[in-house]
Amino acid sequence: MSASWKGRGMPEKDKIGLQNFSSFYGDVLALKEINLQIRSRQIFALLGPARSGKTTLLKSINRLTDLIFGARHTGQIFLDEQDVFGPEVALPELRRRVGMVFDLPTPLPLSIFDNVAYGPRLKGISQRSRLEEIVAKALKSAVLWDEVKERLSSSALRLSGGQQQRLCIARVLALEPEIIMLDEPCSGLDPISTASIEESLTLLKKEYTILLVPHNIQQASRVADRVGFFLNGELIEQGAAEQIFTRPKDKRTEDYISGKFG
Repeated sequence: MSASWKGRGMPEKDKIGLQNFSSFYGDVLALKEINLQIRSRQIFALLGPARSGKTTLLKSINRLTDLIFGARHTGQIFLDEQDVFGPEVALPELRRRVGMVFDLPTPLPLSIFDNVAYGPRLKGISQRSRLEEIVAKALKSAVLWDEVKERLSSSALRLSGGQQQRLCIARVLALEPEIIMLDEPCSGLDPISTASIEESLTLLKKEYTILLVPHNIQQASRVADRVGFFLNGELIEQGAAEQIFTRPKDKRTEDYISGKFG
């Protein structure tokens, strides 16, 4: 097993730990020496203007950056006690444990049921009753079940944008992850759909650790337990959401939250 963060003082309740983590795309520095602990079963929101490193941080945790030509890193990222870049880490299992939902919903051109059952089927689950149980649980957790339970055989492409986004969340949940990462999941949604997504996140944090790049500062203030403010690849400040939004310690954080830039 890779070096343990716990031996370096990482509290057991922390799910993710970054130690002196930097990320590069070729010679371009995207993240600079990030030190951060993210606690279990909370919503951690990553705030900051465009190109501040938020998406890079998410993609680094489940190693989606491996797919980007020229990407490299220094430092470490720990999931529980294990370095995610360790040679013994199996990428399919890592990405099952750390699910990712992007800003644009991407349902498969299949039925609602088959979208959610797709991942479990790839894992070898074929029993219909078991698949029905998994699909129902995932859709309920994503606060979508009541809206689609009578039309599970209809095309997922006929759902509204907000419903498609919640379907994508359900598709991740069907794989039984430990962490859910969402990169501006409400960026193209109306206020009602956004409220539904936020409701689902509030319920999901009872079982999952959630990392959220919010659509705006107001969304972070509504749902986040803790917040990190990023600027030009640096973590400027982190803390409890109430503290960050009412008593920020850094002038740059205050300026961003007050709308002076961003």
